[in-house]
Amino acid sequence: RERAGLFEAATAVWEAFYGNAAAAKQSATSALELGRGGREVDYAAAFALALAGDLPQSRALAEDLARQSPEDTSVQFMYLPTLRALFSLNTTDAAAAIQALQSASRYDLALGGVGFIGRFGGLYPIYVRGLAYLAAHQPAEAAAEFQRILDHRSIVLVDPMDAMARLQLARALALSGDTVKAKSAYNDLLTLWKNADPKIPMVNEARAEYARLP
Repeated sequence: RERAGLFEAATAVWEAFYGNAAAAKQSATSALELGRGGREVDYAAAFALALAGDLPQSRALAEDLARQSPEDTSVQFMYLPTLRALFSLNTTDAAAAIQALQSASRYDLALGGVGFIGRFGGLYPIYVRGLAYLAAHQPAEAAAEFQRILDHRSIVLVDPMDAMARLQLARALALSGDTVKAKSAYNDLLTLWKNADPKIPMVNEARAEYARLP
């Protein structure tokens, strides 16, 4: 049941990445019904819920993780810093998000339990750090984080993280004023998404952002 819950939690994360908040919350609920109490299930569900805007339940899961696994390396140095950074971003405190991820930096390229067991979840601290830099209006630093993901895309495994990193890199380049590189990054992403479902919110956002570039 825990393995089934982890796969369902992966679905929740992916739905959240693509902007399908209702579907993400539904899959997270299903995941917790199957595997509640498993470190990786709780983390993945909490990550999906944070992205989907359900902060109370995500915080509750994070608190349980912190209490139940005080000496687990994945939990203390990867999962919790990433979740706490997302919580700070949801309260528009980009500086706190960046600070929260400092303890994760030595494990940026590690998979953690969720990667070894579920084959997803790699490079999440880097991604969230990039989001924090974007929120802090530091586009050069954000672009560097997202480029790190693309430089290590073999660690992405079965995640849509490669596409998400391309999208956020394009946004960072546009924010920095480098329109030429931003257009190139958007073009790479939209080529990747050429057969994507047109109903996916994130796909439509990317196309609209690309169209607005001068």
